[in-house]
Amino acid sequence: MKMKETLHLGKTSFPMRGNLPVREVEWQKEWEEKDIYGQRQKLNEGKPTFILHDGPPYANGNIHLGHALNKVSKDIIVRFKSMSGFRAPYVPGWDTHGLPIEQVLTKKGVKRKEMPRAEYLEMCKDYALSQVDKQRDDFKRLGVSGDWNNPYITLTPDYEAAQIRVFGKMAEKGYIYKGLKPIYWSPSSESSLAEAEIEYKDVKSASIYVAFDVKDGKDVLDNDTSFVIWTTTPWTLPSNLAISVNPEYIYVVVEADGKKFVVAKELLETVTKEIGWENVSVIKEVKGTELENLTAQHPFYDRESRLILGDHVTLDAGTGLVHTAPGHGEDDYIVCRKYGIDVISPVDSRGCYTDEAPGFEGVFYDKANPMITKMLEESGHLLKLDFFMHSYPHDWRTKKPVIYRATPQWFASIDKFRGDILSEIEKVDWIIPWGRTRLYNMVRDRGDWVISRQRAWGVPLPVFYAENGEAIITPETTEHVANLFAEHGSKIWFEKEAKELLPEGFTHPGSPNGEFTKETDIMDVWFDSGSSHEAVLRGRSDLSFPADLYLEGSDQYRGWFNSSITTSVAINGVAPYKAVLSQGFTLDPQGRKQSKSLGNTIEPNKVTNQMGADILRLWVSSVDYESDVKVDMNTLNQIAEVYRKIRNTMRFLLANTSDFDAKKDRVEYDKLRSVDKYMMIRLNDTIKTIRDKGYENYSFSTVYKSLVNFCTNDLSAFYLDFAKDVVYIEAGDNHERRAMQTVFYDILVALTKLMTPILPFTSEEIWSHLQEEEEFVQLSELPGYDTYPDQDSIMELWDGFMEVRTHVLKALEEARNNKLIGKSFEAKVTIYPNEPMAMLLDALNTNLAQVLIVSDLVVEKPTADVPENAVQFNDVAILVEPAQGETCQRCRAIKEDVGSHKDLPTLCDRCAEIVEKNYPEAVAEGLE
Repeated sequence: MKMKETLHLGKTSFPMRGNLPVREVEWQKEWEEKDIYGQRQKLNEGKPTFILHDGPPYANGNIHLGHALNKVSKDIIVRFKSMSGFRAPYVPGWDTHGLPIEQVLTKKGVKRKEMPRAEYLEMCKDYALSQVDKQRDDFKRLGVSGDWNNPYITLTPDYEAAQIRVFGKMAEKGYIYKGLKPIYWSPSSESSLAEAEIEYKDVKSASIYVAFDVKDGKDVLDNDTSFVIWTTTPWTLPSNLAISVNPEYIYVVVEADGKKFVVAKELLETVTKEIGWENVSVIKEVKGTELENLTAQHPFYDRESRLILGDHVTLDAGTGLVHTAPGHGEDDYIVCRKYGIDVISPVDSRGCYTDEAPGFEGVFYDKANPMITKMLEESGHLLKLDFFMHSYPHDWRTKKPVIYRATPQWFASIDKFRGDILSEIEKVDWIIPWGRTRLYNMVRDRGDWVISRQRAWGVPLPVFYAENGEAIITPETTEHVANLFAEHGSKIWFEKEAKELLPEGFTHPGSPNGEFTKETDIMDVWFDSGSSHEAVLRGRSDLSFPADLYLEGSDQYRGWFNSSITTSVAINGVAPYKAVLSQGFTLDPQGRKQSKSLGNTIEPNKVTNQMGADILRLWVSSVDYESDVKVDMNTLNQIAEVYRKIRNTMRFLLANTSDFDAKKDRVEYDKLRSVDKYMMIRLNDTIKTIRDKGYENYSFSTVYKSLVNFCTNDLSAFYLDFAKDVVYIEAGDNHERRAMQTVFYDILVALTKLMTPILPFTSEEIWSHLQEEEEFVQLSELPGYDTYPDQDSIMELWDGFMEVRTHVLKALEEARNNKLIGKSFEAKVTIYPNEPMAMLLDALNTNLAQVLIVSDLVVEKPTADVPENAVQFNDVAILVEPAQGETCQRCRAIKEDVGSHKDLPTLCDRCAEIVEKNYPEAVAEGLE
């Protein structure tokens, strides 16, 4: 009989290699066919609800690593809640309107202005939906579970109708108005932008000091004096209508190099140095209030610039006199309005001058800078030209500079309910505490929201105009438009005339002839996604308002978090979310943002095709997502190695429970050995940590670290290491073996369930080898944790033993380095404890030689003499010697009783007894 036939070498069909790229696709198909998501929802009917509302990604192109981080994080939370006593439906969404899709069609040769608007919108819609399908497949491939057949999409009629109703309610409360004021304008997009669509980049700009000659000094200044202004935007000088001074400042008239100039007294020294004046003397001082309503001559146009007072003027830079162009600056606009100064904005939608800027007609604003400075130099008004680097606003989509440009726009008046928003921000649970401060300050400091856009692909502003130009927004008209959109979609706005879009028989005092026109602008896309709380949370019977959690990237404090709370407070008076969690961005190891141009991107699809989705999901769980996350393929390879260790640990457990019947062979806790109880308590602690400190706090890295630590330190490096001497060697139904198998099986079931939110594919593969009732682990509940009656004393004993074990391992290592032994089984260990340690080791009542994986172990009395060659520690000394005897060919331990059984001469007494009792044929035939 062969020796291995007397051993219980574990067997399992669970493969060592996962082959995830192939198997995951098969499992995903099975989950869809059996509607695992639907089954989970049915199981959870009647339970408390937890709603994580999905912030809609933009439907354009395959997903990137940031998408994967976000969607997998959401899936981990939803899966955890679903397996923890909550009804947690997940409805994925997509944002589908806006400029990027228009740009794609332009690149494909589509000429928007040469075709009917409705036809163009249909092309945009078809493209957007194709991208939704593409991204949906990408997300599903990551194992994200949700209602994929019924997502919310911002272009669907029901969604657009809900958005119109949000607008209507805001208008009804007086929050919507139209105004001519300077706003961020993107010449590259030919559209207005909201503050949320602005990002800042460093640019090189001109810095010029310009002299405005006094035209009417009103006996305060001589007419041969000049006001000195400083600007970094020479292109705005054609729009100059005033010069602002601060009423609280003192200004000085100085003679410099033979000419007279006016600057703020406190800035005289700085201005002198910057311009390079050499001979400077102060002639007189005047208060800012004395300069009010004086006039200056525009440096190159035949018109006056009026001196006005403004609190926005500071001494931080410049001259204390501010060039004021109400068509190109918010402060300028506000101060000029007080003085009744009209707005001039001579720049068109493409950023080119109109005929309101004589001499520059058709010139792009930025190209006019050198033309203007040259003109000023030739007329003698340019005092200094320099260049400097500074931060300047850019369009976050096109990455090109924006300008301030006064155009008629529709606004949401934040001022009217700003206090309500701030109050609601205080009530939200900001899981990352600085999030509250960030959004609070943004809302506190923001201006009114520009909600109109001069583009084609979007939801139309439901505004009509009477014959006299009066805007018409009534509850009746907006509800009628909402109903039309719900039935036909928003494209009907461009297919029908205004009168056909109004309620039948509608009349208005401003249209005596019954004629009406309609608005052509569309809504800001942030209004689209910011209406999702109405369209989705309130619009779907399986969801609820407000959501329990919003989870997005940290850029959404200026985006979706912001627009959502703005619209929700405006119409509902409350925030749309109870809690908010944000994540950082994915960066390369050098801390650079991942981009195709840098060649440092990692495509999730490539990772899943090469390694599997579970590797990507495990990576998500490993990172501290509150900050930006650095990642490259080396990072993912390291994660793959961690996955391999987890997988092999689970494989060992499966292999060594293959002959274990969980119902028939289980050993109750009170009949377990002390070391087995210790492992059950450690499992219990791990479950508690993973659930309470990990999943409940959305701290996935805590789950990851706890799981890896338990598999590596508690199992592989300790319990499973010495378990082989029991589960391989003892008889099949030996009590100690069944006790360890009981622990093995309970660990398998618990860890498989705990891993499911993070590693659903691998967990289902493991589950198929277990003896549990549920067909799928996703349909089970997460394990709870118990309090064992003797756990404190057990933990105290084994924590103490672990210190001794550390000392023994160190002594064994020294002996190995000194060539005294090879493997630990070649050693005899003698422990010389002090009194407390001796009591602890005795109380363990455990086969310590087995646990320490040595062939012989002796614990001396505390009074015994310690040999000089023993390794000394504080409370114990360890002596390592070569074990005496022969190597048992079955258990591999070195024993002096090997050969004492005449029929089994190569076995120790322990193995001979096991074989003689359980394999009598081996005694008769002999072993080979």
